[in-house]
Amino acid sequence: MSTPIDIDVKTHYIEEQSRPQNDFFVFAYTVTITNNSDQAATLMRRHWIIKDFNQKILEVQGDGVIGEQPRLMPGEHFTYSSGTTLETDVGTMKGSYTMQSDSGDEFEAPITEFVLSA
Repeated sequence: MSTPIDIDVKTHYIEEQSRPQNDFFVFAYTVTITNNSDQAATLMRRHWIIKDFNQKILEVQGDGVIGEQPRLMPGEHFTYSSGTTLETDVGTMKGSYTMQSDSGDEFEAPITEFVLSA
């Protein structure tokens, strides 16, 4: 059984922007969100929990993603890229998107924890 919203994340270490000697590591991530439900849904808000290897935690919350609140019809997908920085060469991210169906119901689409690694 598939979930109403499928979230796939690919990560990439950006060596040329990172400064390991200053504990500054840059990562990009590309997210593909697929609507597997039988009705349209809009991504209203995001919530990320970003943790580095020193257990330093950064929480990021806000409306939409990359300045957009994409509306996905059944079977449609939306892909975007963004990035984050860590003070260590390894860390993790996880979180959720708050989605709203066309009927007005809000639900959480969980983002499974993934690893950021140089």
